[in-house]
Amino acid sequence: MASTASEIIAFMVSISGWVLVSSTLPTDYWKVSTIDGTVITTATYWANLWKTCVTDSTGVSNCKDFPSMLALDGYIQACRGLMIAAVSLGFFGSIFALFGMKCTKVGGSDKAKAKIACLAGIVFILSGLCSMTGCSLYANKITTEFFDPLYVEQKMGYAYNGATSVMSSRTKYPGAGGDLKTTNPSKQFDKNAYV
Repeated sequence: MASTASEIIAFMVSISGWVLVSSTLPTDYWKVSTIDGTVITTATYWANLWKTCVTDSTGVSNCKDFPSMLALDGYIQACRGLMIAAVSLGFFGSIFALFGMKCTKVGGSDKAKAKIACLAGIVFILSGLCSMTGCSLYANKITTEFFDPLYVEQKMGYAYNGATSVMSSRTKYPGAGGDLKTTNPSKQFDKNAYV
């Protein structure tokens, strides 16, 4: 009985993690421009894996989808691929886990169900690793641009937003543990530390 209960709890945690990682893909605010040192903000720049946008002080947003996949930066292509792979692996992991649970009638003998459940666990761990790697790669790029004094794409760098913080907490469920703490840079450094 305890084994069945632990299987059901593990299945529900894995499914909730898969749903949360799936909801991360269309999230708008993966990175947002900082307003460090400015009193009046006239525009806020923000971006995700699919588009870049600017919102003016009246609240009107103007978005531009990325025109070509081949023209994208390498880190965005890698993040897209890793996050889509995480969602796909989580889907197949949930199917395997459903067939491998003892409380279902599908899947054959107990020995076959144990093998299927083990496969589901491996697939969920791979899904978690893919999502953590994608989020860490994107967060590393934001941090590198923020602290780089020679970054001239715009006068203000991008910083983490609430959506990026939620991304790292969403990635720990499918892999059943392991938070890389990618969204909290050290408090002892500020943007002007290297200037």
